[in-house]
Amino acid sequence: MKYTEIREEHNTSTVTQFLLLGFFDLPNLQGFLFGVFSIMYLIILIGNSFIIVITRIDPALQKPMYFFLANFSSLEICYVSVTLPRILFNIATQERSISVLSCATQMCFFLMLGATECFLLAVMSYDRYVAICNPLNYQLIMNPTKCTQLAAGSWLGGIPVQIGQTCQIFSLNFCNSNQINHFFCDLPPILKLACGDTSVNELSVYLVAMLFVAFPFMLILASYTKIIATILRLPTATGRAKAFSTCSSHLLVVFLFFGSATVTYLRPKSTHSPGIDKLLSLFYTIVTPMFNPLIYSLRNKDVIAAMRKLLLIK
Repeated sequence: MKYTEIREEHNTSTVTQFLLLGFFDLPNLQGFLFGVFSIMYLIILIGNSFIIVITRIDPALQKPMYFFLANFSSLEICYVSVTLPRILFNIATQERSISVLSCATQMCFFLMLGATECFLLAVMSYDRYVAICNPLNYQLIMNPTKCTQLAAGSWLGGIPVQIGQTCQIFSLNFCNSNQINHFFCDLPPILKLACGDTSVNELSVYLVAMLFVAFPFMLILASYTKIIATILRLPTATGRAKAFSTCSSHLLVVFLFFGSATVTYLRPKSTHSPGIDKLLSLFYTIVTPMFNPLIYSLRNKDVIAAMRKLLLIK
């Protein structure tokens, strides 16, 4: 199918659809990419579903830490399903067009779930903070009601703002081109297509990123500063190793996700390049969710024991 860019006079256009270019510049690797992304999607679905199942059925995992882990695994499935099926469809059919409404919907859900991930990672760090720094009151503080409230707040907290931001972005006029040089509808490549001065919109993106990315990350850093200080005061090396092992997996996931997301959304628009944006986006949209089940299972003795019990491995 041949695609043409939209070019109209006066630098304005009524765009009814966009073209997701994706990995068009790798024509000889389309089959390979489809296979790789299909395998990654299966790993994400199976791995995260497995964690959800074992945290629900194993009595030893009926703790706040694993309640949040089950929520996190559910989130990862939803988060990846917003983008990856569309990527697979585009590669398989070479049909790259996407309506403005579908593009806006994809962006909105992606941003909402991204905000949920930031909040949930912050909540999980707070859980580890209470467990390590205030262990005697852990069950009292992290009671079922409190856990449910924290999880619900994480899922729902970003919805109003991200809906508003999506409406703001798609109320802009788009000119010169309707081609999105990305594999999904993300903020930076969409803003590049907007007409005129978008400095106000860029500022809005920065402020929202500070609220939903930088602020949770600062809370996580504060939690882990106190956690590490508490661990270093423990009298025995065995105690320090055991305490650190309960939060090392979460810390690794935090740096994988926030590292790539922060560089993507807090860089100036002028420094964005399609190749770097795609690479960074692959990390926090696909690679990190794929590794999460492996990180949490291989580095957690309770999860390993539950997996062996479920699979009847002695």
